[in-house]
Amino acid sequence: MRKRRKTVKLQRDAAHRRSLLSNLTCSLIEHGKIRTTLAKAKALRPVAEKMVTLGKRGDLHARRQAVAFLQQKDAVKALFEEIAPAAADRQGGYCRIIKLGARQSDSAPMALIEWVDAPAEVEEVEVVEA
Repeated sequence: MRKRRKTVKLQRDAAHRRSLLSNLTCSLIEHGKIRTTLAKAKALRPVAEKMVTLGKRGDLHARRQAVAFLQQKDAVKALFEEIAPAAADRQGGYCRIIKLGARQSDSAPMALIEWVDAPAEVEEVEVVEA
């Protein structure tokens, strides 16, 4: 009987995969968006969204769970003070994955993963009045 695969293994053992997803989540929290392979972005999205849900809960137990997974107190502080309040009115879907095409060196499909509620960077446009 066909069983549905429950986790994307990314050709790594469990400890390496957990460490990879933890580091990718910390990078996403720190930088707001990261460029990675499509498979890693798809594996990262549920993990990052669970971290935002912990941040929205905001209690001590949620903070301790986040520290246990992320292993970086600065990332947890940014998650609970900046990212979770920005997503307070949203019921889910905190991350967006944008496909970028193939990587030049090995043709791996690349993607950009970013927060949906991140403040948009506005480029300054010089207005010339005549």
